[in-house]
Amino acid sequence: MTTQRIVCQINGFSSEMIFIIFLICIPFVHSASHTLITTYTGVNGQTVAETPEVSSVSTLDGQQIDYYDSVIKKLIPKQDWMKEFAATEIWKEYTKIREQVQQINKINITALMEQFSQPHGVHTYQRIYGCDWDDETGKSHGFDQHGYDGEDFIFLDLKELRYITAVAQGIPTVMKWNNDRERLVYLKRYFRYKCTDWMTYFLTSRKVDFERRAPEVSLLQKTSSSQVKCHASGFYPSAVNITWLRNGEDHDEDVDLGELLPNEDGTFQKTVSLRVTPDEWEKHQYVCVVEHETGTILRNLTEDEIKSNYGPTKRYFTILMSVMYALTFILVVLLVLYVGTAFLIQKESNATSNQEDSLLHSPSSDSIETVNKAL
Repeated sequence: MTTQRIVCQINGFSSEMIFIIFLICIPFVHSASHTLITTYTGVNGQTVAETPEVSSVSTLDGQQIDYYDSVIKKLIPKQDWMKEFAATEIWKEYTKIREQVQQINKINITALMEQFSQPHGVHTYQRIYGCDWDDETGKSHGFDQHGYDGEDFIFLDLKELRYITAVAQGIPTVMKWNNDRERLVYLKRYFRYKCTDWMTYFLTSRKVDFERRAPEVSLLQKTSSSQVKCHASGFYPSAVNITWLRNGEDHDEDVDLGELLPNEDGTFQKTVSLRVTPDEWEKHQYVCVVEHETGTILRNLTEDEIKSNYGPTKRYFTILMSVMYALTFILVVLLVLYVGTAFLIQKESNATSNQEDSLLHSPSSDSIETVNKAL
């Protein structure tokens, strides 16, 4: 979409549909800001078997929280902390909204096919709307954007309270919607109050589920010559500070800061990489410091701490060689003992044989004396 204020990651659609979805983005904001987004996708015409005509997904801070489509005709919670709503009046209201929008989307896509003079073929209509809210300042703003066949179509300017289009085919729709002042006033109230009410309701439930989770910190390296990544994951809330120390001092050189990213379970992850050679490890002491409200975690850059996928590190190679040398020495000693023992046994055996031979072939003194007497 043309506006700069929106970004999101669309989850929950089949692979056949992903390529037709226009992506709107909302830049990742600081920990006090939250975003609730609902995305609808309608498909008309010959489609892949079992592909729903209308589907929708809601995300909270980039995490999918529900799913709905025209085939199952049910709103499905995608998080454990959302499942408690399934039997509530709030959930019924939320489901009813999806059903209403499903019907509206079917009407809209039919009208758009006429406006674009496209009576046949597969066509898509997408709508993405929501709000972001800063829980420190209390400020919020909403957004409502529409697309057709993956291209920008119409978006709502909430400051001017009017719809705007960038294509000629959108002019009839803009004129019609802008003349409906009652609808515009309703949308203004929705994005200012109702949307943030939904969001705070969900945030409260999620907070009860998560409370606080400490990060799991690992040092990762693909190859012996690649950068070392200090990776923190599984923490909540999202506020975290990751730095590298060199000999006890802050080290900003050769450091790459990664983005804060959401995990599927609602926790967060972040990576800060350090470009340093193994020789530098021996000359200097490097430490990764992860600061979170649950505490501070330190990881010393050593062979023992690094997790890699390129085989044994130098230390383990040294240990392996030492074991091999020890085994070789033991085998040599055993071989020497075996040969020595065999030699001694053979020597004793030869001595015994010589003695027996002398007894068989040498006459005794008594025999000689008996012979002399006989003569």
